Amino acid sequence: MQARRYDTIARRVGYLARSLVPLSLLFLSGCSAHGLSRQFLLFRPAGPLSAADLRFTILDVAVMLGIIIPTAVMTTYFLLRYRKTRASAAYDPHWSHSNLIEIVVWTIPVLTVALLGYESYKGTYAVNPYDPRMIKTVAPGRAPLAVDVITTDWQWLFIYPQQHIAIANKLVIPRGTPVVFRMTSATVVNDFFIPNLSGMIDVMPGMRTKQVLVADKTGQYKGYSANFSGSGFSWMGFRTHVVSRSGFTRWAQAMEKSPRHLDYAQFNVFAKPTTNTDGKTYAFSQVHSRLFDQVIKGVLAGKVYTTRLPPPGAA
Repeated sequence: MQARRYDTIARRVGYLARSLVPLSLLFLSGCSAHGLSRQFLLFRPAGPLSAADLRFTILDVAVMLGIIIPTAVMTTYFLLRYRKTRASAAYDPHWSHSNLIEIVVWTIPVLTVALLGYESYKGTYAVNPYDPRMIKTVAPGRAPLAVDVITTDWQWLFIYPQQHIAIANKLVIPRGTPVVFRMTSATVVNDFFIPNLSGMIDVMPGMRTKQVLVADKTGQYKGYSANFSGSGFSWMGFRTHVVSRSGFTRWAQAMEKSPRHLDYAQFNVFAKPTTNTDGKTYAFSQVHSRLFDQVIKGVLAGKVYTTRLPPPGAA
């Protein structure tokens, strides 16, 4: 009687699972293939480092599915074949051990861990921004471009120390050139993330972190902070423009004519909490050569940028 009740419950669960399949397709019916591809940016790498990230991610998932799927299939098979209500199910009360089973259940996990460990080791060094050999591997013979990144509440400032220029909420880089980033935050922890071009890395106050990327394709790519940092976080994004090397040279020369200059005092004005709902960008020329270090020094000294609240009774 109890076995029959379990069978009834199993049939009902199976019916419910099958009925949810059309419902899930209904939710996807309004999504075009182009719209889905725009959302899954990780699957459209535009550089060798992002392609390496995707390759190792797919490998990890494939290896784990190679364990999960056979385990699920065998579990289902054993439950059906050896269930109590099946009259022809074999039963051996004297069975206690199998060398073959021992070999299988120990060999597969050991080989899986060994494979994942080896590939993780390779993947870590393949995209390690602190390894000086990495730049020579992904872009041999090309001088890197230095970019300093400073985050505020809630904007991005990209400084080009070699060109003495800076731009807020927009990143412009040349195609095929390795870009070496130094990163810090003037306020709280943020995450630098351009899914098509680079992996995610923390940008922390009072510290220097590093990232490297190379873009193989010209175009515009979405970048944003992947770490919640307050009320303006939702608008804390930037566009990465990958242009030709000659196009980058022309852009830098145009930036040098900007009437806005930037030193530490002017940065303190820029760094006041700002929700950039309109996606505005700001260009600066004659940027102080040690602005990046001054921001770190200020944070270590306790510099904060508080949000100004309206006075009591204000509309």
